[in-house]
Amino acid sequence: MASNVVHLNEGNWDAEVLKSSVPVMVDFSASWCGPCKKLAPVLEKLADELAGKVKLGEVDVEESPAISAKYSVRSMPTVMVFVGGERKALHVGLTSRENLLKLLPGAG
Repeated sequence: MASNVVHLNEGNWDAEVLKSSVPVMVDFSASWCGPCKKLAPVLEKLADELAGKVKLGEVDVEESPAISAKYSVRSMPTVMVFVGGERKALHVGLTSRENLLKLLPGAG
């Protein structure tokens, strides 16, 4: 993913997501997931557009199974938004840029 998209894993999850001072949109995906590959460019563009206001991160469910299990990720792509360390929004499946923006606080 793009340079503005943070690769998330068990080692940096708390610092990058739970303790973030800005909302964090997290994409749970896998390298073999077709819909995930279609969503990736949309997320990359959002990461560039929202840099400094919203953090975008990606979790590879196979590399970080503990995070995926903790948040009950069963299908991909799954996008979650965390604010103040709490999950505030969830979308499962391929979606549009507009729908992703609606997940963010104050949007919609």
